[in-house]
Amino acid sequence: MTTTETKTSDGTGNGVRSVERAFEVLEVLARNGGALSLAEIAAATARPAPSVHRLVRTLVGLGYVRQEASRRYALAPGLIRLGDSAAKQYGTWANPVLAGLVDEIGESANMATLQGAEALYVAQVAGRHAMRMFTEVGRRVPLHCTGVGKALLVQLPEREVEQLLDLTGMPAATEQTITDPGVLLQELAAGRARGYLTEEGEREVGVSCVSVPIPGAPTLTALSFSGPTPRMTPEVVRRAAAVLQTAARTLTEHFTAERTTGS
Repeated sequence: MTTTETKTSDGTGNGVRSVERAFEVLEVLARNGGALSLAEIAAATARPAPSVHRLVRTLVGLGYVRQEASRRYALAPGLIRLGDSAAKQYGTWANPVLAGLVDEIGESANMATLQGAEALYVAQVAGRHAMRMFTEVGRRVPLHCTGVGKALLVQLPEREVEQLLDLTGMPAATEQTITDPGVLLQELAAGRARGYLTEEGEREVGVSCVSVPIPGAPTLTALSFSGPTPRMTPEVVRRAAAVLQTAARTLTEHFTAERTTGS
């Protein structure tokens, strides 16, 4: 067979297999710390080494993979441009959802994704109050001391959480910051059981957040409300959590429908 347009792994026959395999290489690199040897890539993808070598060299030429001095292959900066553009589009699409959240609760609504070992804000709609929280879209923040960060971590296996915390450390931003991995893991477990996470003055004094994960999103994603701590009373937090959970379910249904229809 001379053409690369064949059935993809889902059997639809609507894909180009060489493209599918190239993305498989990128995803394998991303899941394994960003750098692997050619043999390791071949083993992880269950592809012949010569075939993997051709794919990798093509990706190197395009600027999406680079070869290190050790001869290992690593994700290259060319992917950052694509990722940032995709994140902006993702955030723009989410703005109407966030606006609806603000209408219901009044506080600033945010959406963030996991980018490496940080949370990246991809969308925000400011609250209605004169004193309100504002987060610049594109800002990256730590995972261990932010509401959205915790809602991202809660979606990962405990071992991956520990690896991320080992990588970044848990520096104290305020006196309220959790700096003990064991304590944070307990909080994540409690939040997973409860269905939402909270953060009170751990990143910025006087600011509190309530957040939820969005299961089924194209990338690990979280929604949150943030506001001045005096306004984020237990009652407001409970109401905000319920509104966020409803929005997350709606978004999950949307993503599931997109994957089903291929739109």
